[in-house]
Amino acid sequence: MLKRVFHKVLSLAMAMLLLLSTASFTVEKHFCGDILIDVAVFSTAEKCKMEAFEIELEKITKVPCCKDVLDVVEGQDHLTIKTFDDLDDEQQQFLWAFTYAYQVLFETLPKQHNPHKYYSPPNLIVDIQVLDQVFLI
Repeated sequence: MLKRVFHKVLSLAMAMLLLLSTASFTVEKHFCGDILIDVAVFSTAEKCKMEAFEIELEKITKVPCCKDVLDVVEGQDHLTIKTFDDLDDEQQQFLWAFTYAYQVLFETLPKQHNPHKYYSPPNLIVDIQVLDQVFLI
């Protein structure tokens, strides 16, 4: 029971690891001066409320007060896929023997014909062993 649960949890963890390693996403951060205002992963970051003041200040100082920073987390673009020919000879032999043994394991036997399946023995009228006084000792 515990082994089966552990196997399922490990399989799920490996599937999630593969999914997360190939997924890409962007983290958007909005700074007002040196203060972090908002961080968003799957949506746009919320801007600060001083946009009208910021536009006027930027016209005067020529330096923007607020800035947006995008952090792109890129996933893996390609996965290595090996074919049967990429394996060593020993690995090929092991894989072939394993698949053959696994297929033979679940092979069903041919149905055997039993001619005496529905045979009912005749009714005994007398016990022959007692009649002939023959006993196994």
